Order: sequence, then structure tokens, then C-alpha cells
Amino acid sequence: MNQYTKIVNNGVDINALIAAREALTEAPEAAQFQWRATCNWVNGTHSHSEVEQFFGLGEDQCHKRCFKFDADHPEVFSAEDNGATPVEYVLVGLASCLTAGVATIAQHRNIQLNSVTATVMGDMDLQGILGIDSDVRNGYQSILVHFNVDADASQEEIEALVAQSQKRSAVFDIVTNPTRVAVETNQ
Repeated sequence: MNQYTKIVNNGVDINALIAAREALTEAPEAAQFQWRATCNWVNGTHSHSEVEQFFGLGEDQCHKRCFKFDADHPEVFSAEDNGATPVEYVLVGLASCLTAGVATIAQHRNIQLNSVTATVMGDMDLQGILGIDSDVRNGYQSILVHFNVDADASQEEIEALVAQSQKRSAVFDIVTNPTRVAVETNQ
């Protein structure tokens, strides 16, 4: 190792990611994944979801453990406030995906991160959900993601990290582009 070699550790195994990318380039059918969640109603607006199994690399897979999430509405909606609202989970997903991307890209670009905080705010007019005004959409009117990144890098390099994370983020794509969603009931 010479004096110009910089060792960066952001906790991302870039070599494993590059190897996975190469393997999936050779076997694109293995890149077809199906993520799964199961949600059960508890009471009122409270529900409990679990994420454990998914499909990928040509077969069913399991996480190391089952992840559990409670969703509800706050007391201002006459609810019990037993969990984050579903729309807040969307913000968590977006923030988590973008932040993971920043860490991965920083590792790949040999930039040491000291701290990364993403603050995500979504503006919503409840008149749509409540049926007050049918011209108001039910979802977010806008979402703002603000990053505070402390890294051994210039402001331009940090902005490039965030931009590349946004470009590669699955959740950013889901939130900003229409996705075909089918809803079925048992018969």
C-alpha cells in the first residue's frame, strides 16, 4: 500500500455487489425478484404486517428473521396511534432506499462517510381521502428529501452521490412513476 491509497469503510461490500451484478448480467432470469408482505387487520385502523419471504435468484428466499410493522392512524383521526401511518411508511422506504444508495455509491467512489441524515417530508391535502373534494388527489401532492451528508468529499462530490442514488433508487422510481397495481378479493 502506498501513501496515495485511501481505505474507505462505509459498511458496504462493493466487491460482492459487483460480482452479483456480473452474475446477473450473465443470468438475467435470476434478477427477477418478487418482494412480499402480509398484512392483517387488528382493530379500527390498526394493522400488523410481516415481511419474511421473497423470491429471487430463481427460488424462494427468507430473510434472516421476520420483520414486523404496525400501522395505524394518529389520535387526531380518532384512532389508537399504534404505529406509523401507511403514508409515513412510504417516506421511510424512500429515505432508506436513497440513504443506502448514498452509502453504496460513496463506497464505490472511495468516499468516506462520517454521517448521513435524510429528512423526508410529504405534503398531503386530506380533502381527497375524506371525500370532501374529488379534485384533490388522495396521495402526496409533493415530497421533499433533504440530505445532510458529512463526508470526506467536496460539495460537488456529495451532490453527485445523492444524484446517483436517486437515479438508481427503486423506491424513488416507484414513487415518481406509475406502477401497475392489481387488487383482488377472494371469491
